[in-house]
Amino acid sequence: MRLSRALLRVPALVAITCLARPAFAYRPFDGTDADVASPGDFELELGPVHWYAQGSGHYLIAPATVMNLGFAPSWEIVCDFQNFVAIDGLAGQRSDRLLDTDLLLKTVLVRGSMQGVGAGPSVALELGPLLPNVNGDGGFGASLNAIVSQRWKDFTIHIDDWAELTRGDLHVDWFTGVILEGPFDVPVRPVGELFVEHEWVANVTTWSALAGAIWRARDGLDIDVGLRVARVGDERASEVRLGFAWTLGVWRE
Repeated sequence: MRLSRALLRVPALVAITCLARPAFAYRPFDGTDADVASPGDFELELGPVHWYAQGSGHYLIAPATVMNLGFAPSWEIVCDFQNFVAIDGLAGQRSDRLLDTDLLLKTVLVRGSMQGVGAGPSVALELGPLLPNVNGDGGFGASLNAIVSQRWKDFTIHIDDWAELTRGDLHVDWFTGVILEGPFDVPVRPVGELFVEHEWVANVTTWSALAGAIWRARDGLDIDVGLRVARVGDERASEVRLGFAWTLGVWRE
């Protein structure tokens, strides 16, 4: 689940629960795009160390990991997890927690500009179970994300609408986000993301803005950096993200 919720339920300074996907399914964003890995391609999206602060708490996310494998035309399997380390320590609690342990399926429903098929939008669906966390919330949850992407020559937009049943207690969480990207064919393109998330039971709303850039180092290797600022309920939050996305061909069609 999202970083906002991941840091709201830890007893002490803040509380950690799982983020909804994202987690970093498309670096350096919280949302994702309406595309999948080609059959036989393995994609590793890794943030070795992220720095996060909310209120008086400070954390490292080391690492933030997403693994995608294209196993059929228009289908991929997604496995992701994030290791949260409390820099300040938590009285009576473990300082490290493996969160965001998700196993999802993603499929492209409408092939469009993201797949190079015509000039219209691409539409995808990502869904599956949220797995129990290590030293975090136990039990299972569920996630369903509808994604629409449109790519033009100089501009790309991705819209995510995400519904989730949180782990264990099965409470509803809703995420709506917009990703904006500059020209895709330039070596370094500017990117940004805006999202709002609301957890009904906790009655906590998160407003978030991210600005960053993605460098196409070579074919199959992107390096990204992002700075995120947010308001989680009544608290301010900030995060520095740095990582890469690497694509490796495992087998040929």
